[in-house]
Amino acid sequence: MNQDTAATNATTVLDPRGIDGFLGTRAPIGMDVVVVGLIALLPVLGWSILQARAGRYALHKRLQVFIISALLAAILVFEIDVRLVSDWKARAAVSPWWPGGVLTALGIHLIFSVSTLVLLAWVTWEALTRFPVPPVPGPHGPRHRLMARVAALDLVLTALTGAIFYWLAFVSR
Repeated sequence: MNQDTAATNATTVLDPRGIDGFLGTRAPIGMDVVVVGLIALLPVLGWSILQARAGRYALHKRLQVFIISALLAAILVFEIDVRLVSDWKARAAVSPWWPGGVLTALGIHLIFSVSTLVLLAWVTWEALTRFPVPPVPGPHGPRHRLMARVAALDLVLTALTGAIFYWLAFVSR
């Protein structure tokens, strides 16, 4: 290895911008994990709702536990990446929407993402503690359906606003 190659490798390893994502944009890996995870979970959410409507409550429960677990894992990867590894702001600074549009989109997205996490945690906790094992309809059902619909809509809006933020910050040129 010559001196130029060693210097290039050292620069790549020590790059304060962090680890590149896998979608071919300016985004760091944590952003790619979250955006793909959110979009991929929407069909799982739809299928889970169909299972509950069809009376397959145990499968619905397993799918919901999977969804919340996958979201928590994606959030963990994301938080480690943006807080300890990657400088997402440096990557977003070349966007024509920086800073106003990007930060506004992020603010709107955070409203939905935080409320989604709180709602999903609440709905899941109540379902796990109020429905019997194996799950069957009960007196908690109407409240569960209402709160689950709000949480599902919030998750869809989280994915939508996250995709808008992602595009403004890491795709647009």
